[in-house]
Amino acid sequence: MNKKIKVLISFGTRPEGIKVAPVIKQIQKNTDKFELIVCSTGQHKEMLSQVIDFFELKPDIELNVMTQNQSLGMLSSKLIGNMEEVFQNTRPDIVLVQGDTTTAFLTAFIAFYQKIKVGHIEAGLRTYNKYSPFPEEINRQLVSRVADLHFVPTKEAYDNLINEGVEKDCIFLTGNTIVDAINWGINKINKNNKRNIKNKNKNTNKDEYTYIVKNNLASESEDINYLESLIGSDRKVILVTMHRRESFGEDIKNVCEALKFLSQKYKDIDIFYPVHLNPNVSNPVHEILGNIENIKLIKPLSYEPFLWLMNRSYFIITDSGGVQEEAPTLKKPVLVIRKFTERAESIRLGISKLVGTDKQNIINNASLLLDSEEEYKKMIAEKNPYGDGKASERIVSAILSYFKNN
Repeated sequence: MNKKIKVLISFGTRPEGIKVAPVIKQIQKNTDKFELIVCSTGQHKEMLSQVIDFFELKPDIELNVMTQNQSLGMLSSKLIGNMEEVFQNTRPDIVLVQGDTTTAFLTAFIAFYQKIKVGHIEAGLRTYNKYSPFPEEINRQLVSRVADLHFVPTKEAYDNLINEGVEKDCIFLTGNTIVDAINWGINKINKNNKRNIKNKNKNTNKDEYTYIVKNNLASESEDINYLESLIGSDRKVILVTMHRRESFGEDIKNVCEALKFLSQKYKDIDIFYPVHLNPNVSNPVHEILGNIENIKLIKPLSYEPFLWLMNRSYFIITDSGGVQEEAPTLKKPVLVIRKFTERAESIRLGISKLVGTDKQNIINNASLLLDSEEEYKKMIAEKNPYGDGKASERIVSAILSYFKNN
């Protein structure tokens, strides 16, 4: 094989950026074999830019498809037009998409229209409930219908595709690239922290940090310093994230009521909640949880301080699929505030629990972790079900093998 393989990697959201970063870096180690084009659609432009900076990525193409309060239909129409033009101008041999976003689905779909090969990173995840998660479940099922190479993170994901009739020769069990990304990220944070300890201005007080952060002037290291300043010594940190569309309304209110009860029951905990900017999330959260001393409603964090906060937490309450995968690498128990999850592996191992959005169920399970060290230890991952940190190497090897043999 003399000709380089032209690979276009498309991503548009923060989780996608995190999970494709190791693949981009692995391809960049093989410039004799690949010509790489990195395309950022800007589906979540502000949050994505933080990831691009943290992982030191340099997109070759940057689109701007997102506007405020845009519907999925409007987003889709922009993606279709933009990606068609991108493919006509670049003509890659293969397009790599990640996960289940609108960017992933429509990039794959338009590549199919152009008869360009499609590789799907994190393929085969399923709930088989088309409205949970919405619209992600259908997005990933549709990507599977047009993909040529399926890079699955777990054996269960492999089995899902086999049961759906996908040819086994096109499925590659790689592990999840999130493990690769976390290992790289923690290493960078540790290096940065060593530099920050040497350079830290010990006279900077909490009020100054608050001003910096509230006015969005904080660097990642200042964000971490600010977070440290909010945590009392010997206190247990509970990290909360909740943002999914299917949780809007009563579900968010129920979760907030549970958090309020826990904050009053346990005075030795600090609950940190980076609040999504969507008013469907931020309005009820601030209404119910504002002005409670040991609940810290903070701005959405860039990836470096968020990873630091995950690592600092005692356990995590989340509706995020990505966090369910990240937590086992960091050995943090997770309470999943969803009715369905496509990350069933950690549920079966007992390192995460699907607790839903019922107030009392959340209170009971969180209390169990706070009251019983024995129960807490049961939820510490001995083995990561999502991989060993070498997923990106396997993906690149599979692409090389595919083009060598086809």
